This record gives sequence, structure tokens and C-alpha cells, in this order.
Amino acid sequence: MEWRRCLKQVHQRRGALDIAVARNYQDNGGDGRHLIWRVRLLEVTDREIIVEEPKTLGQIIHLRQGIELIAIMAIGQNRWMFTTANLGPTSHPANGSKTTHALRLAMPRSVQRCQRRSHYRVQTASLNLPDVEMWPLLDAKSVVIAERANELRFRADRDGQAGRTHGAGAEETMPEVGPKLTATLLNIGGGGVGLRVKPADAQVLTRHKLYWLRFSLPPELNTPICATGKLVHTSVDSTQHTYAGVAFDFSFNPNHQQHVVDQICRYISIQQQSQFEQREGDSK
Repeated sequence: MEWRRCLKQVHQRRGALDIAVARNYQDNGGDGRHLIWRVRLLEVTDREIIVEEPKTLGQIIHLRQGIELIAIMAIGQNRWMFTTANLGPTSHPANGSKTTHALRLAMPRSVQRCQRRSHYRVQTASLNLPDVEMWPLLDAKSVVIAERANELRFRADRDGQAGRTHGAGAEETMPEVGPKLTATLLNIGGGGVGLRVKPADAQVLTRHKLYWLRFSLPPELNTPICATGKLVHTSVDSTQHTYAGVAFDFSFNPNHQQHVVDQICRYISIQQQSQFEQREGDSK
């Protein structure tokens, strides 16, 4: 089959797959978002696909055994999507005598090619990607207060006091920034994110390196995650959209790194729990 040859080709090139937790929309009206992790493809067998465990900022994102996932394989502008399941953790040889943490994914029975106009949708599955608000950062030191305020809003939300910190107060704790642009969060890697920026906004990327990022993940998280990002590289695709690789930057507030990691881990944990609960409900 063509997709099996492509999968082996990605492996031979030491490429990667994009994976996300599959989610059910019945309880949230289709408002839920997918976080996509780009994970290195380590091995392909007749029955399994071995990939590295997803990470963010050096911390492994634990995926439960049996969790259903959506995976995307890309070669150039062509993309294939399929559903799979985590068969459990394993280890895989890395450089020298070292090993790396890995996941065993079930080999799919079929794969569907994504349409060119919607690279994240097929007949049987689709991905709802988060929007990211981003502002050119004019004074990097001004993020300290804003990031601390974001941490306090999450704490208030956890303690049932969200109304005291949401709304107008969120804007009052913005750092010193320029005009806003909006991007799409395509994937998360070990130290940052991949964003897709519309052609009309791409010019801003040539003038600034540091950005204030804010992305919402409802309904699991009521408060948006905020962080500072540094533009690392850009490329333009065939539709003239710009792909921007942005690394998280905690130079002025190192403690904020663990906060961002904790919220991302919390989001994925809630998604997985919801999937298992839905599965148990369907089996009754």
C-alpha cells in the first residue's frame, strides 16, 4: 500500500509523526481543541509503530495505555491521517549505549489522505487546532508581572475564585506589546511551538523576535496559558502561509516554565480521563 511505503520512507529519513489525543465532542458542543505533538518515528514493524514519548520543555507527557490517538504522517505537502492506540511504553536504542523512552502505537488498518484545503480533516476524523494570540514584545522585562498574574488567575480558577481575576483584569496585566496578530497552533515540541501565520500578518515576523503568546484550551482550561516566545525560524508553504518555529523563553521569569508545563500536562490528563469515562459509559 502507498501509505505503508510512505511510513517507511518517513522512518528512513528519521522523520516524525504528529499525534494528538482523540476526543469526543458530544459533551462540549465541538468546542474542544487538540494539542498536537511532533514525535520522532523510531521504528516500524508489521504490527506496531514506535515513536518517542511526547515532551514539552523537557518533561514527558504521559499517555495512558489504551488511549486512542489521531496521528498524521506528512511528506511534503501531502498528509495522511489515521487513528491508532497507545499499546504501552517501551525503550528504544538511541546514540551509543543510551536508550530513549518510547511508545508502541498500533499499526492502523487504513489511512486516509487529507484534503489539500484541510490538512487536518478526513472523513472519519478531524483536528480542531487552537488559535494563538501573539503580540510583538516591546519590553521583555515587562513579562514578569504579566506571567505572575497568569499564574494567579490559574490558581484562582482552581480555587473557584475565577471571577475575581478574569475579564478586564486580564488586559491590565499585559506586558508592553505591539499590535496583535493571530496564528494557529500546529504542534508542540520539546521546547516550543509551531505556528501557522496568515500571509497578511507574516510581515510582522520579519521585524520582531520576541512575542507575548496567549492560547486558550476550553473547555478543560478556563484560563488561557500565557508565555513569552522567541522566533527561531520561518518558512513559507504553497498557500503562502508562514510556518513559524517559536521557542518558549523564560529568561526573565524562570519559575513560569513549570507553570506552563503543569497546565499543558493537566489539559492532556483531563482529555485522557474524559476519553476513558466516555468509553466506560458506552460499554454500559
